[in-house]
This record gives sequence, structure tokens and C-alpha cells, in this order.
Amino acid sequence: MLSLAPRLAYFAGVARTEHVTRAAREMNVPQSTLSRSMARLEQDLGVDLFARHGRTVSLTPAGRTFLTSVERALAEVGRAVEEVRADADPTTGKVAFGFLHTMGAETVPGLLQAFRADHPRVRFSLVQNYGEAMLERLRAGDLDLCLTSPVPDAPDLVARRLDEQKLRLVVPDGHRLAGRRRIRLAEAADETFVTLEPGYGLRRITDDLCAEAGFKPRIAFEGEEAETLRGLVAAGLGVALLPPPAVPRPGVVELTVTAPRAVREIGVAWLEGHPDTPPVAAFKKFLLSRRGSLLP
Repeated sequence: MLSLAPRLAYFAGVARTEHVTRAAREMNVPQSTLSRSMARLEQDLGVDLFARHGRTVSLTPAGRTFLTSVERALAEVGRAVEEVRADADPTTGKVAFGFLHTMGAETVPGLLQAFRADHPRVRFSLVQNYGEAMLERLRAGDLDLCLTSPVPDAPDLVARRLDEQKLRLVVPDGHRLAGRRRIRLAEAADETFVTLEPGYGLRRITDDLCAEAGFKPRIAFEGEEAETLRGLVAAGLGVALLPPPAVPRPGVVELTVTAPRAVREIGVAWLEGHPDTPPVAAFKKFLLSRRGSLLP
């Protein structure tokens, strides 16, 4: 199949002009090269594509059938070429960017607004997901960059720490701890927790912090999105360790955790050795310049 591909454009050119010499001149290739290419193509296919009439040629029925598919294939290749060129264009190219659900309401819109002040025509394909799922999409080539937590440590990825975010113990209004402003996490050892599902970075951080505080949390509900957990807390179904909300939510009280140190690191990751297009390189440089000031 690979040996066939370079000859398809030559075939279409000869079929269009019905004249080998004219086609060779239009495609700027030696006539002998074009003639040999057509002969080899017919040999590979095992059918005659052209009927020869001196210096001119005409398509056989098999040639006309083949031309229809070749023209469709060449048009598709042409569209693909234009698409990848457009995506790599320094001023109008595209960045496939993934980020955590908890960063979608405020952090990421602010980042994109700031970046597009200097790059107003760069396009973004945005994906919200949990950390492990985004790393798999990086490895699959579906994403150029992603913001994730914890910062991954894997030989096939490059990751840079950008910032950290304090986590709070969120309790319902009227809860026995709701009158407090600060709390040691160990004081919540007897509480029922609502958490993200296993596999989410914030779930792993929650389990690790509770273990550091000397207990294993009793889990009542597992979810996929932090604001859903906040709603479950407001309904009195448990407590949760969560990052600050974009907008304060009624029905809950958010307590500062004094011990252990309750934070999650936020980092940017990309695939090791993956070449960057100009727009991806520009956005990566922009993100790295925000170290320590990524979060609002």
C-alpha cells in the first residue's frame, strides 16, 4: 500500500490530461519517470488503467473506476494537510488542552483570556476530566497539555509544578463543627465522608491526608465532580475535603485545616519527546510563566 501511494497523484494527473508528456510538464517530473510510474502502478494492480494511442492515452473502464476512488482519496489527503497546517499555524493554530473539573469555572477561563490577549486567534480544543484519564489522553496523542493534580511522575511524561491549592473541610450548616474556623483533620475521624471515586487525584489526596491524620475515612458517597460533593454535604450526607468553590455555596461551612497541611499541587504535563507546534509551544511557555500565580 505504501509503495502505491506516491503513484496516485501521478495517475490522477495523467488521467486528467490524457497525455503523458503534458502531465509530466504540468507536474514538473521527467516524462520517463511518469511513464515508468504508470507502468508499475498497472503492474501492481494487475489491470490496465490506460489505453495507449500514440502520445495520448485514455482511461479504460477499470481506470475510470480507479480514478473516482483516487480523486476522493487525494481530496481527503489534501483536506488533512490543510487541517494540520492550520493547527500548526503560529497565529491561528490549535491547542488541545485538558484540565480538572474543579478548574473549569474560574481558573482556566482566566488563563485563556490572559493568553489570548497576545494570541487572539489561537484556537483551543478543551477537555475536562480527572487526572488519570487526561494522562491517558496525553499518551494517546489526543491532548497537547493538561493541568492536573497530583503532579505526575512517569518516565514518558514531563511535568512541572505550577501552584498549590489549599483544601478545606466542608461541613453542613448546623453541623457540630460548623461554628469553628479552623480544625485539625483528626477531629473529623468519626465523620462520614463524601469523596470522589477511586482513580481521581483528589480522592488519593483525601485518603493520604486522612491516613496522615491517623484514620481511614468512612465513605458514604462517591462522585465524579467536586460541586456535586458540596451539594451532598449541604444535604447533610457527610463532610468532604475540597478545594475552594468558584462561588460560595449556601448550606455549607468551609473550615481551614491546620494539620496535616492540606493542599494539592497543580501542575502542567505533556508527553516526553512530543514535538510542539508553535501555538502549543507558546501556550506552554505562558503556563510556565504563571508559576506561583496560576490560581486566582
